[in-house]
Amino acid sequence: MKRKQQMEIPPKLVLLILSFICIVLLVTTMIFSKSIPVLNTICGTVIIPMEKGINSIGDFVCERIQNVKNSKQLREENKKLKEKVSDLTREVKSLESDQVELDNLRKLYALDRKYEDYATVGARIIAADNSNWYSTFTIDKGTDDGIQVDMNVIAGDGLVGIVYSVGNNYSKVRSIIDDTSFVSAMFSTTTDNCLVNGDLKSIEDGYITVDHVSKDARVNDGDELITSNVSSKFLPGITIGYVSDIELDSNNLTKSGKVIPVVDFKHLEEVLVITQLKITGDEEKKE
Repeated sequence: MKRKQQMEIPPKLVLLILSFICIVLLVTTMIFSKSIPVLNTICGTVIIPMEKGINSIGDFVCERIQNVKNSKQLREENKKLKEKVSDLTREVKSLESDQVELDNLRKLYALDRKYEDYATVGARIIAADNSNWYSTFTIDKGTDDGIQVDMNVIAGDGLVGIVYSVGNNYSKVRSIIDDTSFVSAMFSTTTDNCLVNGDLKSIEDGYITVDHVSKDARVNDGDELITSNVSSKFLPGITIGYVSDIELDSNNLTKSGKVIPVVDFKHLEEVLVITQLKITGDEEKKE
């Protein structure tokens, strides 16, 4: 069985009716109160309190109407404020993204100045083959931009890797942390040669490996490793990283240890490609 809908009387109509009753009573009081003493007494004891009650009801209704208006206004203001906060949030995110890109470009500019003897082309990474590390990745520059196989790639504070495949408008890069990568290197302080090997397992702990260090090499933790003059593919003097935990091998002829790369291989976005190939007469040498 359906409930009967309760008829709601608008507050304004209630106020209007009560006001009308009040006016009628006031007029009656003014006309008859002096001529009829009993009516005057009744007016004093009944009508006046009724007037106060009516006034109270009127004040209540007016206050409620005002509250409704204020509530509506507050809702509109709240909606506008939410929209403004949303706009400001988008602006902040955009500014943060721009700041990150600006910082990256500043680093690339500083790197370009560091290796100003080498001509470079800026490129953006558009794909990566490893979800966790940029061991191999694709950039948005290719033969149309003068990129060739075996060109060196740098970012951050030093060496990223080398171009191993090129298309018209893209190139693929193998970084020095890849398991198949090896770089002929030397210590900047002693010029002793060594070999830096990529290792995707050890890079999880923040390092790759270095070996074939002469047992007589006077090297210490924190010494800088740079690309060697004898490398057939890497240009000389590019920073690779800093060594640690150098120890004598079991053969008592060489030393090995760890290399902390100067490049953050988890957060690469832009790189510089050195548009110059290492010139050597021996194509059989190691990288």
